[in-house]
Amino acid sequence: MAAIEVLVSTTEPGPTPRRTPRRQGDFVRELRRNVSAYGFLIGALLCFGLFSWYPMVREFIMSFQKQKLGRTQWVGMHNFNQIWNDPSFGQAWRNTLYFTLLALLLGYVVPFFVAIVLNEFRHARAYLRVVVYLPVMLPPVASLVLFQYFYNPEYGLFDHILHAVGLPTLQWLQSPNTSMIAVVIASTWMNMGGATLIYLAALQGIPGELYEAAEIDGAGILRRIWHVTIPQTRLILSMLLMLQIVATMQVFVEPFVLTNGGQGVDNSTTTIVYLVYQYAFNFSNYGAASALGLLLLLVLIVFALIYRWVSRRAEQ
Repeated sequence: MAAIEVLVSTTEPGPTPRRTPRRQGDFVRELRRNVSAYGFLIGALLCFGLFSWYPMVREFIMSFQKQKLGRTQWVGMHNFNQIWNDPSFGQAWRNTLYFTLLALLLGYVVPFFVAIVLNEFRHARAYLRVVVYLPVMLPPVASLVLFQYFYNPEYGLFDHILHAVGLPTLQWLQSPNTSMIAVVIASTWMNMGGATLIYLAALQGIPGELYEAAEIDGAGILRRIWHVTIPQTRLILSMLLMLQIVATMQVFVEPFVLTNGGQGVDNSTTTIVYLVYQYAFNFSNYGAASALGLLLLLVLIVFALIYRWVSRRAEQ
């Protein structure tokens, strides 16, 4: 019986501790803090909804409409049929995919190796970062006008360099074979600074012991890059790959400025976004422009879903 009484006495809950009453000043401060936080959040949501979601919804609606003499008519799939039968539709997609492929070969790979080179420097590293990032801070139109001068077949810098080393000169923007390559070179120079700094930050997070162990095993610089650098920066590489493809599929400014209108010789630099611009501002066909923009959005969504599926499979 004594054991039972002891057991009961130990299992019985003790007196409930009193909660200290919250001061009115603490409640007011917490309320103000929450109101301020929700206020900033509501402002951000309103801006995002007004400038991002509303145009997307409006584009979806306009892709099934047609404006004529100030009247709006529902035309169903007419706009999609119109852009599908446009001879420039297939050419624009081919040019966009070609630009994306070239941009991956240059704008995705070159900043990575530039970051590797900068990471090896022990002196003047901050100065070199500024030099690499400087083109990003310049206005895009000013940079492209400068490249127009470089590509000029009569007095351009690039042809002077080719002539000086005994190579044949090129019609950079005047030939359909080289115009897209010229656009990619200018785009890479303009935008590589941001990717280079991101790569450089990822490289500086790699433990030095891994490189020391690779050197002890006799690994050269290429093997160290392949077995140490790339695996350790795989997350950053995959993230920038997705951003690079999404950004290059929407290219517009570079061909528009360099080729004086965006078409190029024989439509060699006509891209999807430039075709959207033509429908909207040259032909005043906002329904067809919205339909083409919606198709581009769907393509990017499909790519994002595939990228997400592949990333999950790789993590498993």
